[in-house]
Amino acid sequence: MWIGLDLVKLGFPAQTSFPHLTVVRRRGADGRIPVRTLDRGASSSAAAAEPTGYPGGPYDTSLLVKYEHHVARHIWFGEERGPKKELKVAGHGLKLNSRVPLALPPQMESWVSRSGLASLQRTSLNKIDTNLVSAFVERWHLETSSFHMPFGEMSITLDDVACLLHLPIRGIFWSPQDVTEELAVELAVDYLGVSQSQAQSHVRSCRGSYYKLEWLYDIFVHHRAASSWAYATRAYLLMLVGSTIFADKTFTLVEARYLLLFRDLDGCSGYSWGAAALVTLYRYLGDASMYSCKQLGGYPTLLQCWIHEYFPTVGKRGENWNPAGNCGLPRAMRWSYRQGVLKVDDLRPILDELTPTDVIWRPFEDHRAWRVFDEICLYRGCLKWGEIVVPYLPDRCLRQFGYRQYVPSPPLDCMMATDIDVDWISYHQSVVDVIGSSSVATTPSEVVDGYLEWYYRVSHPRLVPPHRDAPREVPVPVYDAGPSDPDWARVSTLIRRYLRQVNAEEEDPQFSDLFEALHISRSH
Repeated sequence: MWIGLDLVKLGFPAQTSFPHLTVVRRRGADGRIPVRTLDRGASSSAAAAEPTGYPGGPYDTSLLVKYEHHVARHIWFGEERGPKKELKVAGHGLKLNSRVPLALPPQMESWVSRSGLASLQRTSLNKIDTNLVSAFVERWHLETSSFHMPFGEMSITLDDVACLLHLPIRGIFWSPQDVTEELAVELAVDYLGVSQSQAQSHVRSCRGSYYKLEWLYDIFVHHRAASSWAYATRAYLLMLVGSTIFADKTFTLVEARYLLLFRDLDGCSGYSWGAAALVTLYRYLGDASMYSCKQLGGYPTLLQCWIHEYFPTVGKRGENWNPAGNCGLPRAMRWSYRQGVLKVDDLRPILDELTPTDVIWRPFEDHRAWRVFDEICLYRGCLKWGEIVVPYLPDRCLRQFGYRQYVPSPPLDCMMATDIDVDWISYHQSVVDVIGSSSVATTPSEVVDGYLEWYYRVSHPRLVPPHRDAPREVPVPVYDAGPSDPDWARVSTLIRRYLRQVNAEEEDPQFSDLFEALHISRSH
């Protein structure tokens, strides 16, 4: 920032010049550059009231109030979480596949089917692409329960959970009682059919109110052989949810209190298992988006398969079947693991360059024969599972529902929510409020005028800073509508990515055919 001074008034000879005189704006310990007024009459209190922002955004810090501790702030300055840039992410897919039998005994199959959890037996990826998952976690913000992409916000919605996992969305939330180690022992004796001494020894070895997943599998095998169907089913279901939607960062344990969910095997179908999966994953995404965190809990298959559905050109994946040939299976089963070659720092600039045409905004429209869209997925409010409460804000990702995106309301403060169960049951008014301010999108990625300008003030849409000599401000992009057909959109993305990689110019004759193909693809 260059300045001009009246050098004569400062006592210097008239011909004195300082050609390299600059004002150095010192960055604080948190990386922020304070915005100070230069008005002569400004008071110190007025200067203190000036807003502060971060290089690259957010410039308005009223939305992302925890950005100071977010991993994205550190990445902008080249600071990684540690020697390993990616998170530690454990998928139980391989072990779970070896533990789930080809067929359960009919007595167990009836209970498992009625529980609403049967689909989780087959949905897990064998392995997780930790670099791909980590690159998206770096864009998650717990204040908004959404990923902050270069073109706006996106999120994993209740509809995504319903289609990917075939879990029930409607149902009640669960409010558990506290489970001490002593109660964990009693529960194991009463509902898993183990001896008092065996339960005590096991809980003591877990150093808390937990059960080991391997121990639960052994109990399931033992009781199945003894035809003790209720004990076997409880052990099996607890192992199943502990390996999927309730997976934690120990990677080997499940909380003993979840056994309470299966006391009544005929009544556990009444829970909103889809909300439970989402609440747990939201919570762990929020934790993992902080710079100090190095692990991700929750169900990583849900996150990775969501990426595969919405971002067809990002990351490697195997495809087990085409959606047109689906026979009613959960959509997560469409995908299989393929080892990626890109590391998390390779993926950051790729995500930075994504445009709305790189997204399949409504990937499950060809899945509606098996999962009809439920309007409760547009409920705006808090979701609860146990003591965990998270904001669920579909008004921030309306394009995923086929609506034009507007500037959303400030996020909910779930700490102040008192009637979450009532709000969930009487969801209709919140749905009206969400879509009443919008209209059906005329193009898949349509936004209202001014949305991107607002978004670029309150978010940090890019993680990789420009060249050191370039301005640190991030310009608001202008996107064309792009192809409306998903296949043509993918063709357009692949061509554009290659042309960008080789720094091709449209005037260069050797690339004229590719540019013509690009224009053709964008017109469809």
